[in-house]
Amino acid sequence: MPSAMEGSEGGEEGEILRYEETEDDNVSPTDLSELLKEGTKESHDRAENTQFVKDFLKGRIKKELFKLATVALYFTYSALEEEMDRNKDNPVFAPLYFPLELHRKEALLKDLEYFYGEDWKEKVQCSEATQHYVDRIHHVGQHEPELLVAHAYTRYMGDLSGGQVLKKVAQRALKLPTTEEGIQFYVFDNISNAQQFKQLYRARMNALDLDKNTKERIVEEANRAFRFNMQVFDELDKIGRSLPEEAQDGGFPVHDGKGDLRKCPYYADKLAGKAGAGCPYHAAVALAKQPLVQLILAACVAVAAGAAAWYIM
Repeated sequence: MPSAMEGSEGGEEGEILRYEETEDDNVSPTDLSELLKEGTKESHDRAENTQFVKDFLKGRIKKELFKLATVALYFTYSALEEEMDRNKDNPVFAPLYFPLELHRKEALLKDLEYFYGEDWKEKVQCSEATQHYVDRIHHVGQHEPELLVAHAYTRYMGDLSGGQVLKKVAQRALKLPTTEEGIQFYVFDNISNAQQFKQLYRARMNALDLDKNTKERIVEEANRAFRFNMQVFDELDKIGRSLPEEAQDGGFPVHDGKGDLRKCPYYADKLAGKAGAGCPYHAAVALAKQPLVQLILAACVAVAAGAAAWYIM
């Protein structure tokens, strides 16, 4: 259920989830935003290197697994936003209450209806790992509301950062509509500038009246939130291994035929221990080099010239 949690900029694979924020000369090392940034780096690295996240970023995400990830997000955000509503007037959290801009439950309802139909409630259930996460959020909201800051920060700031990369990956890999059905979770219609909003959110967070011990507890809770997310990732990864291989919406994932054959996204997992397995692109190229096939192709060229011109456009 990646949303690409908060962090600093990186490069390949999981690191694409992280974005360097504009430096603010007014930020102190003792500000909560800085403590969270520094105090969760290790957890961030581990989360980004889970197999589920790495596969997702490569576009190797099965539609059924993406649907299950959306279900996990629905239960997580339902709990989070219920507790945020409960504490909207509590001074330890109230400045971070942005329901119009941030809340994701309604968007997730649309995604679930798209994937499962109008009777989606009868078809989904909260998984074991997600339930542990949900239980913790409810405990925090009801007994330690100051720690709710950690869960809100970890989720929403990530959604506004690398989550936008994941949106594009999912839309392309699963051939989802360009009208954004199925990925409404990643669409923030009421935030015109994500960078500016994140700066506002951090400023509000830094202005909270918190002592040193409470800030340390919030950082610890943010690391706990990362662990819950990783447990959900691992659970999804195990489920994914039991699902059959699928050609995305009836077609093979795109591969340009250049470079290492093992990088063909559809066959990467199949190559180990299977002599002779190959990428569909390379198989087609090898067949086209056969003399008889070349003769047949040459005979077809004249007949197909008009159609070829149309395809090239």
